[in-house]
Amino acid sequence: MLFCIPGFVLLALWISMANLQQGAPEEKEKAAALKDLLSRIDLDELMKKDEPALDFPLTLEGFGYSFNEKGQLRDIKTGEPFVFNCREDLHRWNQKRYEALGEVITQYVYGLLENECHLQKIMIPDDATEEEPRSFIFMSEDALTNPDKLLILIQGSGAVRAGQWARRLIINEDLDSGTQIPYIKKAVDDGYGVIVLNPNENYIEVEKTKEQPEPSSDSTDEPAEKRERKDESLKETKKRCDVYEKYRNPQKEKETEQICIKDNSSPEEHVIYVWDHFISKANAKYIFFVAHSYGGLAFLEVLLQREVEVKSRVSAVALTDSVHNVWHQEAGKSVLDWLQKHCCNWVSSAEPLDTPVESMLPDCPRVSAGENRSTNPKMTTERQN
Repeated sequence: MLFCIPGFVLLALWISMANLQQGAPEEKEKAAALKDLLSRIDLDELMKKDEPALDFPLTLEGFGYSFNEKGQLRDIKTGEPFVFNCREDLHRWNQKRYEALGEVITQYVYGLLENECHLQKIMIPDDATEEEPRSFIFMSEDALTNPDKLLILIQGSGAVRAGQWARRLIINEDLDSGTQIPYIKKAVDDGYGVIVLNPNENYIEVEKTKEQPEPSSDSTDEPAEKRERKDESLKETKKRCDVYEKYRNPQKEKETEQICIKDNSSPEEHVIYVWDHFISKANAKYIFFVAHSYGGLAFLEVLLQREVEVKSRVSAVALTDSVHNVWHQEAGKSVLDWLQKHCCNWVSSAEPLDTPVESMLPDCPRVSAGENRSTNPKMTTERQN
């Protein structure tokens, strides 16, 4: 007969058994009894009961959602907003579902950039071979040829990709709040060329190949009795590892490893690459940046690495809740002076919109974004336009 007990109880049993095995003979007898109990537990059945399969749809409709005419994500049947806790008491599964939905939304936004905003998808690096991983950015048709104005958009760090400010806002509020689409449409209407960066697409994941253990070179010289004891110990160790693996990875998810994209393995590398290969070659007389959160740090890195070029080409920089740090990034006086004149950082604050906010760092002016939470870049769009 097989028992099926809650995972936390099983974990407690394992800890108890480990402690007992270190003690007196009576305690070792108790450990043996616990071991016998554990051997009769069907771990596969236990894990199956605790967590559904991590097999999620590949489309919004498959998840049962769609965006309505206001750009809000709504349940197709009920019209209700997105619900995170689809399965009670299964936080890990709910989180995996949320991440899978986020990937579908990322592809949906890419489609909007191409079909609704009429941007072109440009693969980078341009010298990558067919075998090497590649990333991409989006550009308007006139991004490099527009003689007047060019707008560059850089999002923050994390799961967000090209065209997104915040996945949370896309899912819980609407597309206008969480994507860069309002920026892009307004810029195009006002005669700007546009380049949308993709600083978080730094690597691809491939399935990890299992390393085969190499046989010991001196094993044939060992006495037979010693080899038998060692083999028995290895079997016990493997059995314990297998049990642990069922808890660590109950769905038997594939182990992956990361292969970095050449010249784009970090947000900073990505922005510098795009500057060198695209922005610096643009014909625009006036170049403007809008950078959110970590995007501000990445912009400062470009300024530090390409100071003369950036200072001569960039007219103004709008930051929102930027996390750049002029001390840690070792900005000199010439850079600090330029930041004071050409940059402004809108930050979360309870103060009224555009109220100056004191800063401990001697960099660009900081003003209130007019709300006491993480700055919504949409607000900055409306202010600047």
